[in-house]
Amino acid sequence: MTSRFWTADRKLIRAINRSTVLNIIKSEGPISRTAIVRLSGLSPATVSEITAELIAEGLVYEKAAGDSTGGRPPILLALNQKAAYVVGLKLTEGHISAALTDIEARILCTLTMPVEGGVAVDRLVAALAETVEQIIAKASVPRGQVAGVGIGLAGVIDAERGVCRYSPILGWRDVPLRQKVEERIGIPVHIDNDVNTLAMAEKWFGAGQGVDDFLVVTVGRGVGLGIVVNGQLYRGARGGGGEFGHTVVDPQGPRCDCGKRGCLEAYVADPALLRQAREAASEGRLGKIEAADLTTTRMVELARDGEPVLREIFARAGRTLGTAVANLINLFNPTLIIVSGEGVRSGDLLFGPMQEAVAEHTFDGLGQDTRIVIQDWGDEAWAWGAASLVLQGIYKSPLHIRVPEVRLGAS
Repeated sequence: MTSRFWTADRKLIRAINRSTVLNIIKSEGPISRTAIVRLSGLSPATVSEITAELIAEGLVYEKAAGDSTGGRPPILLALNQKAAYVVGLKLTEGHISAALTDIEARILCTLTMPVEGGVAVDRLVAALAETVEQIIAKASVPRGQVAGVGIGLAGVIDAERGVCRYSPILGWRDVPLRQKVEERIGIPVHIDNDVNTLAMAEKWFGAGQGVDDFLVVTVGRGVGLGIVVNGQLYRGARGGGGEFGHTVVDPQGPRCDCGKRGCLEAYVADPALLRQAREAASEGRLGKIEAADLTTTRMVELARDGEPVLREIFARAGRTLGTAVANLINLFNPTLIIVSGEGVRSGDLLFGPMQEAVAEHTFDGLGQDTRIVIQDWGDEAWAWGAASLVLQGIYKSPLHIRVPEVRLGAS
């Protein structure tokens, strides 16, 4: 028994050390073995053994020698960008956004596939599989070097089991999405809530690097929240953590897509703003503008041109969002809040009033600890986040991976 657990401990320590070395090469490379020893605190023998293993696997390669400080110039180590590729997919009821990245999370190819004919599970699984095949072909990368596929979608997602427990947008309940897509494509699949995928991408490759406590708030088709606490993504007991958009503003308020009334999403998401604008147009409060001609993009254009009714719709939504964000700051006291999503297109129309409300409603002193960043938005961001579901598994320390329960004394 003692020997068995000692072997397990040695394997765990080696895996931790491997993760440490790989992450140093990712963040600091090209880098010498001597510098890795200094930064990691590991012995030269351990670093030499691990780097030899990484080179043999093709994850790392030796570059030209670095500058010498006297004596023989050091050999530098760097990540092999072509060692593996990852596909990330963002699934909505209307389309699939796809991105293919290299091992350093650099996007090499993007693709958007329209989804027609409804949201039936088998139809969308087939569309996801077809999108994977198309983007691999478009990027001209070897299929055998695709390490995995990440899928992000809105709703309550049990990432560990690969099950969509509930998605109000798609109308799904208890769909084993990971299993269904893996059976179609023969490549490992990871799924998670789409905002969680963005939070992980920011943690591993974006503005959240080196930040232990931060939040990602998304505004657009819905309102979402990714939570990173003590450097770890918080999903809740069964994947339902972060349903920020369904916190209640007013129990008697407008009906939300989830079926309840008065959710934050029913006040500040794109469909809510568009509904308010079309109501104003139908009532003649927007002059000659017809309700049928309004889109969220057109709303932004008209508001920026000075349309007062539309400016007030954005401002009111911004104040509501800002009050809710202030509550997040009071609850979590994060170092950083990253605001992203399609709603970023509205700029200061929405986020100016939001910032004012945050300052007004944050508990004294806490707001000064929090930096709010409005992230530039592109359609590929969701898919990049989904790709990070796979990439973070390459770099993540086994200390942060959930392992099966060990029952002492079991045979």
